Amino acid sequence: MEQNKKESLNFIEQLIEGDLKEGNVQKVYTRFPPEPNGYLHIGHAKSICLNFGVAQKYEGQCHLRFDDTNPEKEETEYVEAIKADIKWLGFDWGSSEYYASDYFEQLYELAVRLIEKGAAYVDELSAVQFNELKGSPTEPGKESPFRDRPIVESLEIFEAMKSGAFQDGERVLRAKIDMSSPNMHMRDPILYRIKHMEHHRTGSKWCIYPTYDFAHGQSDSMEKITHSLCTLEFEVHRPLYDWLIRELGIHPSKQTEFARLNLSYTIVSKRSLRELVEGHYVAGWDDPRMPTISGIRRRGFTAKSIRKFTDTIGVARRDGITDVALLEHAVREDLNKTAHRIFGIMDPVKLIITNWPEDHQEIMMAENNPEDENSGTREMPFTRELFIDRSDFMEDPPSPRKWFRLGPDREVRLKKGYIIKCTGFKKSEKGEVIEIYAEYDPNTKSGQDTSGKKVKGTLGWVSAPHAVAVEIRMYDRLFLIENLNKIEDDFKNHLNPDSLTINTQALLEPSARDAQVGDQFQFERIGYFRVDEDSHSEKLIFNRTLTLRDGWTKKNK
Repeated sequence: MEQNKKESLNFIEQLIEGDLKEGNVQKVYTRFPPEPNGYLHIGHAKSICLNFGVAQKYEGQCHLRFDDTNPEKEETEYVEAIKADIKWLGFDWGSSEYYASDYFEQLYELAVRLIEKGAAYVDELSAVQFNELKGSPTEPGKESPFRDRPIVESLEIFEAMKSGAFQDGERVLRAKIDMSSPNMHMRDPILYRIKHMEHHRTGSKWCIYPTYDFAHGQSDSMEKITHSLCTLEFEVHRPLYDWLIRELGIHPSKQTEFARLNLSYTIVSKRSLRELVEGHYVAGWDDPRMPTISGIRRRGFTAKSIRKFTDTIGVARRDGITDVALLEHAVREDLNKTAHRIFGIMDPVKLIITNWPEDHQEIMMAENNPEDENSGTREMPFTRELFIDRSDFMEDPPSPRKWFRLGPDREVRLKKGYIIKCTGFKKSEKGEVIEIYAEYDPNTKSGQDTSGKKVKGTLGWVSAPHAVAVEIRMYDRLFLIENLNKIEDDFKNHLNPDSLTINTQALLEPSARDAQVGDQFQFERIGYFRVDEDSHSEKLIFNRTLTLRDGWTKKNK
């Protein structure tokens, strides 16, 4: 039994269990280190679930640390959004909220220590000049003429940089490592640069800022992080991470890389997402078409389904692409158990039951969710005039074996109601069907049917006098291309022009009238929908979360 349990562990869990067993660590400390320069996306959700998840599993602690070392693009808005996203996913960092900016003084002192050791120097070359010396992965670079400047001189200039004596780009602090290293990140990387701009937390106190590579590992060390879990793009940065820890003689945090989440039909680059927002290709970071956590939350994806999805795909050592249908399946599976059912008529046409008394109303009862016996029931008024969906009627239908809905002389059941038979229809001057006429069989009431009739078609409906007019935002995938990592042109050339269509004709049953922002429903036979934040007292607005089934493959063949 124990052997089977071990076989189910991913490689990171195996590493942690080995460290605990060998006594390398006594308590597991992980961290989730977002840069507050944008909103988190679905790829970050995988990292959040991993870092917080393993800390919980091994009774450790996961720190939330904002790597806020670049004031040029960082804002408090992003900090608050990131915290909201993590809490929504179901995780809590408690009192362990940190910022790289908390350590600016200590990081500066560590940089001074490197200079004093002769392991760092102040360089005066411009970025263009240094790149000319840097070489290529197959050719060694050349050393900067400032590389061997006296330690005292570097210390004095570094202090002057801190005091604001130089303009942006005039000086940088570089690590003195190896200009012939096959790893380009080891060719005297920048540790500090000058940026005269306000920081969202420290204001104008600093005009020099550490690079991510310098701040990250040292912040890990100061927090005694035992397992620094990063995505694979940071694998080439690990030698620098380890070199800095060795040179400084500080707590030996260890970096381990795992495969990032790449989803089909999805961009998971914060830079690209920012481009979509700033170029107004979407309505904002929380646009329901966006793969940001705030976007998919607004669309109606659930935190539970995202956690289940990350568990299902697991943790790998090598990059690949995951079918977005797996994520959508997890969402459908969760919503099927929790979302209340209602009837939604997307393209309504009036149905008149001609043998029903004009002022008579009968209340039909329907369960809110057949998957949840505790979900209760709702009342559905049945009246002479109803609405059904236009797609459920055909004036010249094929054989009954191929058409199970309504047509002249055809019988169907109105779900939770009666069996009806179409007796005729009326068309407008433009040739559009505007009214359908039918008669009901009073012996066929749902749950009390004594007629012995058998019909294959069952239709949704709403009472015309009680129908609730709503706006439906029909969201679809934002991109047409499955693997956006392989395209050579501008990714925006592959946007789906039909990723959003708006339906202002839709009608819902009256139980939807009291729906609140965030409520989620399954419109029977149609899909899953969520009440959007744009709703107001005059109109409910629903976002389509997903269709009931994945019709994308068939639609795009």
